[in-house]
Amino acid sequence: MADEHFAEEEMTVELELEDGEKVSCAVITILTVAKKDYIVLLPLDEKGENQDGEVWFYGYKEDESDPNAEPALIYIEDDDEYEAVSDAFDEYLDNQEFDELVEEESE
Repeated sequence: MADEHFAEEEMTVELELEDGEKVSCAVITILTVAKKDYIVLLPLDEKGENQDGEVWFYGYKEDESDPNAEPALIYIEDDDEYEAVSDAFDEYLDNQEFDELVEEESE
């Protein structure tokens, strides 16, 4: 029973912004674009909610030599790279909506 509850919990990460502010973010998904991994984060307020629907994209890299190490999040500076990740996320959302429609129809 406990495992079922754990699977439903959102994974979150805490980011420290340039100004030192810490923001808790829900992990939406990890995408692979052009053989690189990216993480999609949903910033949350103090109540654990998101007010504007804005998501943040970061490069994502796990330490191959230490599976227990925290993954590195890399700021995306290149506009074309950012646009490619944004497009991949839009496609991910389209697929999620399609999956939900198919599940509803089969019930």
